[in-house]
Amino acid sequence: MDQRSLVEQAQRGDHDAFAVLVRAAIARLDAAARLILRDRELARDAVQDTLIAAWRNMAGLRDPDRFDAWLHRLLVRSCIDVLRRRRSRPIEVELPEFGGPVTGNIDIAIAEREIVEVALRQLDPSWRALVVLHYFLGMPLPEASAALGIPLGTAKSRLHRSLDQMRTSIAAEGWDIASPARGNVT
Repeated sequence: MDQRSLVEQAQRGDHDAFAVLVRAAIARLDAAARLILRDRELARDAVQDTLIAAWRNMAGLRDPDRFDAWLHRLLVRSCIDVLRRRRSRPIEVELPEFGGPVTGNIDIAIAEREIVEVALRQLDPSWRALVVLHYFLGMPLPEASAALGIPLGTAKSRLHRSLDQMRTSIAAEGWDIASPARGNVT
């Protein structure tokens, strides 16, 4: 059964169809929430809030073909709400397990990842969400802008300003991002 017919069934109150849609999307939602929130538990809360909101508002989805973008839009809103509710909680950084043989200098790779993490944390949550959707999840910019509910031009502008802000943040930390050796402190 295709996604459109599942969405239409879920809009009519079919719990099983909604469960199939959720199973197909939950891993992507969790990954996006973790990248935006930088905390596993907060990400789970945001995904749960998103799925509750999706079920409650299924009838309001006008275009069943835009279900994924609509779901990501709900997720970004949930992430921002979670951040607002939990401003004082420290942010944890989770490094994934390395799956293959280590090539190059692992210390530099970890340091570079930490630099990106610090720069991402300094972005406004809605800007961070755009960077995560586009660069980390590989979502094309038109889809990311639709998921966030903003015009494409606004998304392009925010993405450009986000990258500038990240570069400025990295430079302020004293890291030479143009160095071929990378990770060299200037």
